Amino acid sequence: MVSSFNFASIPYIIFGAGKLNELYNIIPKYGNNVLFVIGGSSLNRSGKWDEIKNNLESNSIGFSSISISNEPSPALIDDNVAKFRNENIDLIIGIGGGSVTDAGKAISAMLTKKHSIKNYLEGIGNKIHDGKKIPYIAIPTTSGTGSEATKNAVISEVGPKGFKKSLRHDNFIPNITIIDPELMISCPPSVSAACGMDAFTQLLEAYVSSKSNPMTNALAFSGMKYMSKSILPVCSNGASNVNIRARMAYGALMSGITLANAGLGIIHGLASPIGGLFNIPHGVVCGTLLAEATKLNIEILQKVGTEGKLGLKKHAEIGALLSGDNFVPEEKIQEYNIKLVETLEKWTLDLKIDRLGKFGIAEEDIDRIVEKAGLKNNPVNLSKENIKTLVLNRL
Repeated sequence: MVSSFNFASIPYIIFGAGKLNELYNIIPKYGNNVLFVIGGSSLNRSGKWDEIKNNLESNSIGFSSISISNEPSPALIDDNVAKFRNENIDLIIGIGGGSVTDAGKAISAMLTKKHSIKNYLEGIGNKIHDGKKIPYIAIPTTSGTGSEATKNAVISEVGPKGFKKSLRHDNFIPNITIIDPELMISCPPSVSAACGMDAFTQLLEAYVSSKSNPMTNALAFSGMKYMSKSILPVCSNGASNVNIRARMAYGALMSGITLANAGLGIIHGLASPIGGLFNIPHGVVCGTLLAEATKLNIEILQKVGTEGKLGLKKHAEIGALLSGDNFVPEEKIQEYNIKLVETLEKWTLDLKIDRLGKFGIAEEDIDRIVEKAGLKNNPVNLSKENIKTLVLNRL
């Protein structure tokens, strides 16, 4: 029996090496005044930024640019919206990692409003956005958040009362997403590692989610299949291999589509408070918690008896995938669950994913982190003590 489900819209997707060139035919359809939101250095390193500027100048298309080097804050969005509100922007193009994509989404949405973005953030403000925006094109240069396929922009304010909250509306899905793996070749190993672990976390959490469905299962499994063979090579001798970059980019795209439809679990339930309280990259939080959280979920699923069978089977299916096997007989479920955890632990070590303690998180901080954490759509219920142990084990 196939249970009923809903499935959210996705952008018009253009995927493939060299597909950035299609941007030059798309821009004139929207107008002659473009605002680019770009990363701190990746686009410049690739040489593509000069190419883009030269093309626009030769075709008499006006443009401005904003450079984003950190996760977007309310102040950053408000300041740039104020700067460009009266500039009659026809199109916004975000070219960069997840922070850039989210910043572009948020600026696109807030150029139509006069109030601070804080007024529209979930759990912070009291206003509801009507979805009006400036058309937006997302072009990722990393393979991580999957934000190029989602309807929310994550905005962070770091500090003792910090938060990571979403600006969300169905209309905020990018109008067009261009995924060109050639843009990702210049991405450094540390960023590729954190982004890759973030995307794999999203795929795994969506796959075992309590809200998963046959469609999200198929897409998430497909994404993990492509990423599993590429996540180590892309951070070493395969960094400049466009086919490996394409596999990682595909996995990240699938992670965005599946998280939007199946939701996520305890790892992202912790990533929000940790990222609000401490200045730590989102991908590092997910990457460092991935193996430990998976191990904990499996342990609790084993304790709940019959109710945990489906969750254990789904974890085992990914353990089998990472082992190169296609079938999970009943008697091998435990073996493949162990294999899954061992593989994720190996990735964490091989990719040199930092522990939480490196970013100033101490044992005395755990209670307030856990207090703000949420289970989201985790496949099994976890107690606060379970969650405290999880965080403590990654300090």
